[in-house]
Amino acid sequence: MERRVRALRTVLAEKGYIDPAALDVLIDTYERKTGPRNGARVVARAWVDAEFRNWLLRDATAAIASLGYTGRQGEHMVALENTASCHNLVVCTLCSCYPWPVLGLPPTWYKSAPYRARAVKDPRGVLADFGIRLPESTEIRVWDSTAEVRYLVIPQRPPGTDTLSEEQLAACVTRDSMIGTGLARPP
Repeated sequence: MERRVRALRTVLAEKGYIDPAALDVLIDTYERKTGPRNGARVVARAWVDAEFRNWLLRDATAAIASLGYTGRQGEHMVALENTASCHNLVVCTLCSCYPWPVLGLPPTWYKSAPYRARAVKDPRGVLADFGIRLPESTEIRVWDSTAEVRYLVIPQRPPGTDTLSEEQLAACVTRDSMIGTGLARPP
């Protein structure tokens, strides 16, 4: 698939239909800047504002939209909260349904057949592959994203962040932590 994409990109660039540099900027924006930053701001707000957190858990679509993050692939959102006793992991077993407005472009591994299959069969093993080792007593819930429902994981707030601003907290949130394949990083 990657070779096909590269070949198609090469042909389109040679014919002048796309500017590869502009395409790189666009992809970088959705992969690393716009999307994941938006989701990180949602999570940080939930960490500092209990009323917003409750609203997010009750009606994620509306709560997220209140911060200005809406659009295609961001309708019908559900927020899932990680706790000491429960860890949530998101997968789309059929394709790659993914909340672009809050997470940006889906990572390649998210769309891969091995991730989609193993996340359901062996979620603890998948988490270990990402460097996450949870106590056996921690329940792992796997959520299957669809075209109708997309999920945002609210990772546990890192210890020692009580004095951080909302902006500083957002820097602790990663795309992977909002999928459940990572943890929020310490400041």
